[in-house]
Formats: sequence, structure tokens, C-alpha cells
Amino acid sequence: MTLAWPTSPPPRPPPPGPAAQPPPPAAPAERSRSLSRRILGWIHVAALIAAIATGVALGYEGAGIIAALFVLVVPFEKLFRRHRQRIRRPGLRTDLTYALVSPLNNLIGLVAGVVIAVLCFPLWLPAFTLRPLVMAQPGWLIAIEGVLLLDVLIYWTHRLSHEVPLFWRFHSIHHSSARMDWISGIRVHPFDGVLIAVPVVFALVAGFQLEVVGGFAVVQFLIGLFAHANVRWRLRPLHRIVMTPEFHHWHHGNHPESIHTNYSVFLPVWDIIFGTYFMPADRRPQRYGVDEAVPAGVVSQMLYPLRRRSTGTARPSTPAPDPGASPCAVRADS
Repeated sequence: MTLAWPTSPPPRPPPPGPAAQPPPPAAPAERSRSLSRRILGWIHVAALIAAIATGVALGYEGAGIIAALFVLVVPFEKLFRRHRQRIRRPGLRTDLTYALVSPLNNLIGLVAGVVIAVLCFPLWLPAFTLRPLVMAQPGWLIAIEGVLLLDVLIYWTHRLSHEVPLFWRFHSIHHSSARMDWISGIRVHPFDGVLIAVPVVFALVAGFQLEVVGGFAVVQFLIGLFAHANVRWRLRPLHRIVMTPEFHHWHHGNHPESIHTNYSVFLPVWDIIFGTYFMPADRRPQRYGVDEAVPAGVVSQMLYPLRRRSTGTARPSTPAPDPGASPCAVRADS
């Protein structure tokens, strides 16, 4: 006979919890919006590709380059954006139009620059004196001196564009954009900066190579696009070495303390030497543009400096208060 010890009943399994609910199906309206965004995205890409192809086929260099830059730079700005703003922001149509007519703008500016350079012929005379000294130097030293000479002369022509009322009329068009991104830098009046022809001719007459002048112009254009870009990088180690977006955004800032600062377009050393360097470490520019009533549209902006009566002053040192303005927005925008 075998004795069996009584055993406790097996433990009861815990009561089943509530069954996991499947995620609710997306609402028809949400699915429709998602599909619409995808379709619009593909249409956008197709339109940009078509624009590039059309620009290449027609030989219209400006359209192809701008479309290509749009494809390359806009996603870059969205990924590292500084200010939150839509791609189709206010004033984008005006800036795109400036980009498309830039060949004509450049031609008009070139003709005006040649006229200015001829009228300033007496300023060339010191260049003839320097020419034998320049030509006696090795090529690498001539190139370095040419870049430094052009850069400091451009600094002063840019500074005069802000401080002389007549020149500010034309330069104010470039500053009228209240949004900073890569294409805002293309908004330029054809007569803005024609004074640059004087230092360029001076450098050429003094014996500096045309290749140096042309190469410097290309580098300045590329750095200028990046300096206007809507990117959040501060790049602090480069602030005193080369123009950065933070440096140039302060130049475009519509803040009392930043107006008439950061005129350099390549090397900030000239602002440091001449007392116009401004790079605060504890804040960043939030408002751009000007307080003048600059009209909208390319044609109106082309005529604006010609119709505007001189007020006897250049850009005011203190912008009009605008407490209700949102970041990146002031009155002047188009």
C-alpha cells in the first residue's frame, strides 16, 4: 500500500489582461492628405528636373543653374535650418525672378561699371606707378596681394553703399528681403555695387592677373550663397577668419546694434581693423530687412531707387520699433 501526500492544487493562471487593441485605421481625410503630399512632392521633383532640362536645352544658363541649386540647397537648408519658414515663403517669387533675369542684370551692371570706371580714370594713375613693382614679384605673391587688395577695396565700396544716401538707394533692394536663405542673396539691383568696377580696374592696371580677379569673383559668389543660407551653424572658430552665415546674418539683421556692421564679403579682418566687427556670443539675429516701404516685384524695385527722393541720409542707425513682428519678419518684404 502506497501512501500519497496531499498536494496543493496548481496555481491558477492570472486572469487575462485586456487584449491589445490594434491601432485605429487612419482616417480617410488623413490618408488623402498624405497621398496628396506625396503626389505634390513627386510633381515638385519632376518640375525641377524639367526646369533643369529646359534650361540646358535652351542654353539658358541661369535657369539651369538656379534649378540645380534649388534641388541641392533647399534640402540642405531644411535639414540644418536656422529659422522655421516655408519653401514658398513671402518674397520667393521676387527672388526667383531676380535669379532668372540675372544674366540681363549682370550685363546692365557691367555696362554701368565700365562707364563708372572710365569716369574715374584719374584714380587709375597710382596703379600705373605700382605696376613695375607688382610685376617684379613672384606669381604666388602677386596672387595673395591681389586677393587682399580686392577684398579691402570691396569692403570700403560695400561700406559706402550703406553710408552714402545715393548708393543706399540701390543697395536697400538687396536688404529688403525679410527672409534669409540662399536665394535671397541674388536680389540685387543692377546698379548696386557698380563702384566695384573702380577697384577691379585699379587691380588690373596695377598688374594683378585677370585670373586672380576672376577666381576671386567666383569664390566670393559661392561664399555669398552660403553666407545667406538659412542654416543654424555658428562656426565659431571661423568667425574672425572668413565670412560665415552667422557673420553675414548679423549684417542683414534689422537690429539697432547690428546696422552698419560686418561689411566684409570674404575676410572679416577688415571689420576688425576698421571697428565694424559685430559678433555677440550670447544671441543671434532674429529680424531682417529694412523699415523702408520697398515695393514688391522686380520691376517696381528696379524703378524704386530712381523714383525715390533723397532724404539726405543713408540707412538709419536705429530701425523703427516693430514689437508685433515675428522672427524673420519686418515690414519690408516682397
